Amino acid sequence: MKALRFYAPEDVRVEEVPEPVCGPDEIKLKVRNCSTCGTDVKILHNGHQNLTPPRITGHEIAGEVVEVGAEVNATYGSSWSVGDRAQVIAAVPCGECHECRKGWMAVCQNQTSVGYQYDGGFAEYMIVPRQVLKVDGLNRIPDAVGFDAASAAEPLACAINAQELLGIEEGDTVVVFGAGPIGCMHIRLARGVHGAGRVFLVDVNADRLAMSAEAVHPDELIDGSKVDVVDRVMELTDGRGADVVITATAANVTQEQAIAMAARNGRISFFGGLPKTNPTITCDSNVVHYRQLHIHGANGSAPEHNKRALDYIATGQVPVADLITEHVPLERVLDAFAIVEKGAAIKVTVEP
Repeated sequence: MKALRFYAPEDVRVEEVPEPVCGPDEIKLKVRNCSTCGTDVKILHNGHQNLTPPRITGHEIAGEVVEVGAEVNATYGSSWSVGDRAQVIAAVPCGECHECRKGWMAVCQNQTSVGYQYDGGFAEYMIVPRQVLKVDGLNRIPDAVGFDAASAAEPLACAINAQELLGIEEGDTVVVFGAGPIGCMHIRLARGVHGAGRVFLVDVNADRLAMSAEAVHPDELIDGSKVDVVDRVMELTDGRGADVVITATAANVTQEQAIAMAARNGRISFFGGLPKTNPTITCDSNVVHYRQLHIHGANGSAPEHNKRALDYIATGQVPVADLITEHVPLERVLDAFAIVEKGAAIKVTVEP
C-alpha cells in the first residue's frame, strides 16, 4: 500500500509499504480521509520527541472498518463489524493514571498519540491499536456525516475541550486570534453551542482573514498587521474589553494582547502552544490580579470530546464540511502540507 513515512526532519517519503496486519485485539481501517493541520507541517520540518521513525504520520482520521480482531468485541464490550464507518481519536489516554481516574483524560500523564507512537492515517490502511479501543476511542460516524467532515472531528474536539474550560455564556464578546481552520471552528462552536454574542477574528494575513470570514462571518475582522489589536478591541467594546479571548495561533504577542484586552472577570485560552525555543511571554500580573482574569491552558482533547464533536457536526450545531476547501490525493500529500504552510486554504484533507 502507499503511505507517507517520516524518517527525519525534511525527510518524509510517499512510498510502498506492507499492508498492516490486524491483531486479535485490533481493528483495521481503510482510511477514507486524513486531514492536515499545522502540527503535520511542524513534524515535517522538526520531527517530534514522541515520534519514532520510520513512522506513518497523520492524526485526523476517518475510515471504514475492513477487519475486526477476533477478541475485540468481547474484550471491549463493543459491536464493531466490517463496513462500519469510524473516526479515530488522536490523543490516547492510558485510562489508569491519577488524571484519567479524575476524568481529566486530556492531560493524561501517560498519553500516547496516533501518528507518533502508532502509525497514523496518511496511508491506505491503518491499524487501530488496542490502546485506542481500551479507552473507547474509535467512534461511529453518524449517517449524515461524510468521511471528510468526520476527519475534522479531532480538531473540533480540541476546541470543545478549550471552550469547556472557559465557560462561555450567552451574549459574551469573544475574540479569536488565528483565522485558520481551528479559529473558524472556535467561532462556530462559541456561537452554535454556547450562544456567544459578538465575535471578532484577528490575524495578520489579510487574505486568510478574508477567506475565513467568507465562511464563518465574524462580526469584525481585525488585521493585526495594520492596527493595534488591543486598541481596536477596546474601541469595539466601549473600553470594557472582551469576555473571552482564544489564542489559536503560535505567536507570543497574541497571548500578551489577550491579557491586555480581557474584560474584568475575562476568560483567556492559551490554545495554541508557543515554539519551544521561545515559550515565554511578558505578563502584567497586576492586570490579571485587579481584573480577576482566568487564564487557561488547553491541551488536545479526551475521547469524550471526539464523540461530542461528531454529534455537533451531525446536528449542524458546528458545521465543518464547508471549511474543507482542498481535497488532495495521498500521492500529493506533500502538496497538502505546502498549502497548509502558506495558509492558502482553510482546511486541507488527504484522501488515500
